Amino acid sequence: MSNALSFARLRGARPSWLSPRVARTEILAGLVVALALIPEAISFSIIAGVDPSIGLFASFTMAVVISVAGGRAAMISAATGAIALVVAPLAREHGLGYLIAAVILGGLFQIVLGSLGVARLMRFVPRSVMVGFVNALAILIFLAQVPELIDVPWPVYPLFAGGLAVMILFPKVTKVIPAPLVSIVALTVLTVAAGIAVPTVGDKGALPSSLPVPGLPDVPFSVDTLSTIAPYA
Repeated sequence: MSNALSFARLRGARPSWLSPRVARTEILAGLVVALALIPEAISFSIIAGVDPSIGLFASFTMAVVISVAGGRAAMISAATGAIALVVAPLAREHGLGYLIAAVILGGLFQIVLGSLGVARLMRFVPRSVMVGFVNALAILIFLAQVPELIDVPWPVYPLFAGGLAVMILFPKVTKVIPAPLVSIVALTVLTVAAGIAVPTVGDKGALPSSLPVPGLPDVPFSVDTLSTIAPYA
């Protein structure tokens, strides 16, 4: 009898995400996260020195893969400033193929380290070290974008100041809509409506009309390649 009741409960059970309320919450959360990732993916692509479409496709791919194969709920993975800063010299000196190879090798290293339980050692890292790392990362990201403010039309500077003001002040009004997204949309509408001539993301490279075809990076499979990408990985 107990087995029959257990089978009946199991047959009647269904995943929580099939609930209309949960599904609605998940869809809205996914939409907000997707919109929030767009300005980050574009900006980090510029820092890394690659086409903005690379950052957008990479973020999309990582988010989809982690949502299916990840081991932690509510985890969003996408392009990050830390990785963009590290791989920028590699992309600048050797090209996109080596960058992709370094990312793949870095992923393999993470799998090995995770299997060995190295992540448990993070609890021994002092909080002050992590605070210093995050603050230094913010400074490096800012410095990496300074060249984008040199030798540009003068309207860029008030638009830059206005964008910072929106990102600082808008979260005090509401945090439902990502402040970077509001800043990009508002300043883009203002620029287009007023006909202000400023550099655009399109100047960095046009978005392709179709999705990229999966494949391996076009780099020589040799010891020299490994020695080049290993430090960055």
